[in-house]
Amino acid sequence: MIGSLRGKLTDKRPNQVLVDVAGVGYQVQIPLSTYTSLGALHDETTLLIHTHVREDQLSLYGFLTAREKQCFELLISASGVGPSLALKILSGMGIDDLVPAIRKGDIAQLVRIPGVGKKTAERIVVELRDKLAAVDVPEMGKPATRSQLESDVASALVNLGYDERSVERAVEQSRSAGATDFESLLRAALQLLGGSALQKGARAG
Repeated sequence: MIGSLRGKLTDKRPNQVLVDVAGVGYQVQIPLSTYTSLGALHDETTLLIHTHVREDQLSLYGFLTAREKQCFELLISASGVGPSLALKILSGMGIDDLVPAIRKGDIAQLVRIPGVGKKTAERIVVELRDKLAAVDVPEMGKPATRSQLESDVASALVNLGYDERSVERAVEQSRSAGATDFESLLRAALQLLGGSALQKGARAG
């Protein structure tokens, strides 16, 4: 399975892009949120990929952030929501609005998304309300103090089982130390979390 693609952006449209990886062009379906954040044509880009396999077709769905990909995969796990509809949902409503709407059971807001009827919205709420607790969104009334990069790294670390408060401190310290991309920030935060765990273990011993 293809997990990510890194290459030259040779074509981009609101719903799909063509990424040249070492001379091979990969056509990838994307949500509007990814399209608006892409660089210019011929720039190098990295997309997180969900590979969807059916009997007669293999399709690639791409995202710039781990949150987008995670939300997409949760959406297609709901009854009656296929990849195309999941992309429409992510294109029609930002994650910071979508996740709270599902958690609160706000059917009226969900049916405003093109392609989402009342029955589909109800199924999404019933099946995903609890699962979406894992998707990180800013709390209402509080400013988003973390960047998208920091949120993606923090989400990945929490999913690995680390304590959320410890993760926030480690990510903040790593960013202050100069980590500027996903891999370096993740690696630095893991080192801090590992060192903290070792120290706790030594004290406990």
